Amino acid sequence: MAQQPHSRFAGPVDESWLDKVIEPILEPELPIIDPHHHLWVRNDNTYLLNELLADLNAGHKIIATVFEECHSMYRAGGPPEEASLGETEFVTGFAAIGESGTFGPSRFCARIVGNVNLMLGDAAGPLLERHINASGGRFAGIRHSTAWDGSDKIHKVVPTPHMLADATFRAGYAHLDRLGLAFDAWVYHPQLSEVGDLAAAFPNTTIVLNHIGSPILGGPYAADRAKVFADWKAGMAELAKRPNVTVKVGAIPIRLPGSGANRDMPPTSEETAAAWKPWVHTCIELFGANRCMFESNFPVQKRWSSYAVTWNAFKRLASGASAAEKADLFAGTAARVYGVR
Repeated sequence: MAQQPHSRFAGPVDESWLDKVIEPILEPELPIIDPHHHLWVRNDNTYLLNELLADLNAGHKIIATVFEECHSMYRAGGPPEEASLGETEFVTGFAAIGESGTFGPSRFCARIVGNVNLMLGDAAGPLLERHINASGGRFAGIRHSTAWDGSDKIHKVVPTPHMLADATFRAGYAHLDRLGLAFDAWVYHPQLSEVGDLAAAFPNTTIVLNHIGSPILGGPYAADRAKVFADWKAGMAELAKRPNVTVKVGAIPIRLPGSGANRDMPPTSEETAAAWKPWVHTCIELFGANRCMFESNFPVQKRWSSYAVTWNAFKRLASGASAAEKADLFAGTAARVYGVR
């Protein structure tokens, strides 16, 4: 199942269903920086302070988090290009709460990945600076999602293909290096070469590939999933040649439609790890642990597994890694890329 826009995954979370699987926390003293979670109010899905704290306090040692843009709390008035400043201001308040220590040791929202429309071209530069100022220096980068596929059965995040190569887009993108900001890329797996081209054109700008490149396993791709994996792996191998690209490892399917799995119970961490293993281990083999970071993708992921189970699954997948590799996968890479201190 390909990652879809967050509005498509904004249904209610069934906490009673998730509570059917309660596991002991594996390696509870292993420090974790969660580099990808959201905060929002969407239909019947609210994920704000209480929900976030319940997950951060589930037993894993979450020392800090990075907020990922999700079009939350945009300004209702004013110029449209400035609307996303509302999200940065909103999350900055959460970050101040986290730094106070009032709700525990986790510095949630310590860094912010926000949104600025790079199709503004050169005018994106001053707007990026306003986000940095509004965040009190917490603004670490932006995500401008460009996921697109030619099939009418696959949701298009943007209306046109090849946006990463657009001259106007790149004029806006050029400001990221000047300001020391990272770029989070959300594309589908057939677009991986476009990310590689962007990385080559701007070698000093860090690119963080979201969700292992979002392999599409539905629609016209469902008939030959082995080919999807092979094409994805080839694309990732080429992308790994670009040293300025790192990968967020997560948001991977657990149970596919028609799998016949028992849906009366949520997946255990063993089941989750087994489903994720080919994708996760391939990422780490190609990029190395020092260019990979595990991500929760909450609350999107929470429709399939709890926070405790999700991180237990990652710990199972990393069971054969060295202590140094684990340190990178769970915290070190995120700290370096986003400047978490």
